[in-house]
Amino acid sequence: MRIATILAALLAASPAAAATGPFFSLHNTDFIVLLAFILFVVVLIYFGVPGMIGGMLDKRADQIKAELDEAKSLREEAQALLASYERKHKEVQAQADRIVATAKTEAAEAATQAKKDLEVSIARRLAAAEDQIASAEASAVKEVRDQAVVIAVAAAREVIAGQVKAADANKMIDDAIDTVSAKLH
Repeated sequence: MRIATILAALLAASPAAAATGPFFSLHNTDFIVLLAFILFVVVLIYFGVPGMIGGMLDKRADQIKAELDEAKSLREEAQALLASYERKHKEVQAQADRIVATAKTEAAEAATQAKKDLEVSIARRLAAAEDQIASAEASAVKEVRDQAVVIAVAAAREVIAGQVKAADANKMIDDAIDTVSAKLH
């Protein structure tokens, strides 16, 4: 059926203007080419070339379908893997945010504690400085008093030496010795 359709289509075609004379003559090149073409098509059909080409095309179509199916499955795997990585990325980002928040909180607490420690240290140093100042002041007052006592004793000695006579001095010394003896015993 196919061969008859092909032959009818070939015979219905108008001959080319290059040939002269009757169409169905062996001297007409168009007719020779037509016969060669028909013979070629018959040989192809006889040896099953259209079936082989169809089989090859079917085989290629099956390969393409298999490749498409594999590509589809690979795409689905890639999407699943991407979703997994995105989920892990979100988890890691959340964990990093928690770590940063914790670090900020700890840093703030450490700064507050350091401020308290600094205040305590300053208060302790101020107290130590005040104690040193008080000690130095007491020492200075004691030195001034001692110096005043020394000066007063020296002044009293001069005044007494100028006013007391030797007999009175001896009597005072004896009285002082008696008083010290009485207090010691």
